[in-house]
Amino acid sequence: MYTYLFNRMIFIGLVSLILQVEVYAASSELPWEVWFRNQILKHPAIIAAREEMNSAFSFADGRERPLYNPQINSELEREGIDNNFRVGINQTIDLRNKLGTRREQATYSRIAAQQAFELIVQEKSAEALAVLVDWQGATEQAALALAQEEQLTTLLLLVEERLGAGDLSQIDAELSILNLSQRLNATAQALARLAEAEASIRELLPEWSPERADVPEEFWQINNTNQFAQLIDTHPAVSAARAQWEVLQKSAELAQLQTKADPTVGISAGRTDRENVVGITFSIPLYIRNNFSAQARAANQIALSAEARYLAVRRQRQYAMESAQSALREYQIRFERWQSLVQDRGDRSAILLVDQWQSGDISTTEYLLALQQLSDGLSAGIELQTRFQLARIRLLLETGRVGPSMTQPTQ
Repeated sequence: MYTYLFNRMIFIGLVSLILQVEVYAASSELPWEVWFRNQILKHPAIIAAREEMNSAFSFADGRERPLYNPQINSELEREGIDNNFRVGINQTIDLRNKLGTRREQATYSRIAAQQAFELIVQEKSAEALAVLVDWQGATEQAALALAQEEQLTTLLLLVEERLGAGDLSQIDAELSILNLSQRLNATAQALARLAEAEASIRELLPEWSPERADVPEEFWQINNTNQFAQLIDTHPAVSAARAQWEVLQKSAELAQLQTKADPTVGISAGRTDRENVVGITFSIPLYIRNNFSAQARAANQIALSAEARYLAVRRQRQYAMESAQSALREYQIRFERWQSLVQDRGDRSAILLVDQWQSGDISTTEYLLALQQLSDGLSAGIELQTRFQLARIRLLLETGRVGPSMTQPTQ
């Protein structure tokens, strides 16, 4: 009995392991964009936003249903020895087509909800991309710090050897120890930053691995830079604000229609004093004491407020787009210039410095100063590259182009 259960547990464990391996293999074969989109859509914040969108869709479905339900009424009375009864049905008539206005309102509310969801997805995608870029920069900074630490450790050993041979003084050893101490602190900070960046990635992208760290270059493509003004009205934030304005405009129209009463028509049948009775009723509210004009005026004022808010959002996005484009241009120019000046020279410069120091062309102080300047130059380049990529993310976000539309997951 126990042997059977044990074997069964082993079998289930092996099947589970195989399935996990197959899922991982399948996910690793997905194109980077598809994998990234699916990861974003699995985030709890996105799931919550999607349910809010679905809730708005459900409210919109309700607004498309008929406005008035029929009413059944009945009456029973006893008159002497006779029982009198009457049964009827009443229906309020949507005389001014309020339902048509409500259906238009439902259409705009769906657009507003969908665009609001798309905006949240784009913001979360930009956040994840920024974390990936930060992790890449932290990785390079950590590698640079470790390399500098190794160089200073080797230098200290050489200094001690030459100190014993009488080629260098004790001050050279002290300088080497002080620089190595500073580098140990810098290395610890770089590795701590790398650990924090990786933790942030795993919070946003649970199935992330270093193999998925490099963002494909085509993901960064920014086309039609001279036509960004045409992209403002398609930005999710602007589209959502405009749709919400349209919703409130329809609310104002409905409020205006509510100042006019709708009639109710009914038909009834029954029996009174041993005779069959058929009747038709007609009623309409008299808006004498309150014609609801104040509510209509308030709804119109809210619609005007929504229009101003939409124009403010559009204006803000326009200037944010221009600012992001300008910042990206400046970072791109400086980064490309840095690449032409410094890139691929780090190793050669480090070797040249060591050779000059060992040959006595430069002192230990000069060598340490030059090594620090070399480290600062390479670190500045890494930081410049990171900020350049973050500027690209910002421009993609401001133009509403952080990857393809992510409203629906890709299978």
